[in-house]
Amino acid sequence: MTGFARVTGEERWGAWAWEAKSVNGRSLDVRVNYPPGFDTFEREVKAMAVERFNRGSLQVSLRIDLPSGGAGVVVDHGLLNMLMDAARAAHGGELNAEAVVALMSLKGVVEPGNASTRELAGDEAVMATIGTGARAAMDQLAEARRAEGADLMGLLSGHLVQIEAFSAEAAVCAATQPGLIKAKLQKQLVELDREGRVDAERFAAEAALSAARADVREELDRVGAHVKSGRELLKAGSPAGRKIDFLAQELNREANTLCSKSASLDLTNAGLSLKGVIDQFKEQAANVE
Repeated sequence: MTGFARVTGEERWGAWAWEAKSVNGRSLDVRVNYPPGFDTFEREVKAMAVERFNRGSLQVSLRIDLPSGGAGVVVDHGLLNMLMDAARAAHGGELNAEAVVALMSLKGVVEPGNASTRELAGDEAVMATIGTGARAAMDQLAEARRAEGADLMGLLSGHLVQIEAFSAEAAVCAATQPGLIKAKLQKQLVELDREGRVDAERFAAEAALSAARADVREELDRVGAHVKSGRELLKAGSPAGRKIDFLAQELNREANTLCSKSASLDLTNAGLSLKGVIDQFKEQAANVE
């Protein structure tokens, strides 16, 4: 969900530029920065983002460059007077020059270079031109994200192939689990029951129970089902990021259970390899819309 777009233009009154950046995010979060007077674009840009995206943290900014000497200073006298009245009430008397200067330094009281930009914001033709630029920037960002999505699809598909391969390797190792468990129990029995008091049927029952507890076929079957679901999600296309992220969590759960049931180093290694690929799959899932 990363991407960058920049659209610029030059007019007789100056130059403008839209920049749009996108990084990963679990939901859609849009921040819009603009010069004073252009606040109408905050609502419009957010609406454009909702039309095009489902997830991601977006930073969209508008820059206006005016010809040299064209900028002035705007003082919000209403806000300044309100602050001065509040300060007088708190202070209990008139304010000195230093206090007034301190109040004028507060955000919104004095805005350098805003006289001309506010005038531009009132020009319908100017606003239409800049609005067209905003749509072009958002379209470019969407295209950049689609290009990244195509690359991500190849990566995720490759991870699913690896998960399938390590799952098959784990299945081969798991086939030896019952024999390994029985041999381990027999060794323990020889060490602890030298007099042969343990009944053979009881031993067989314990061995069968231990083998059943260590059976990982169910976990491997679920891994296979999750791999199939992952391929279907990739084939279906956007939006699929949240579903793929959830799928990665389920795959990781099965790999953890497989490792905890392992009775051999080979199966443990196969499970750890499986977990490693699943972690990579999960990391890339965060990039998917």
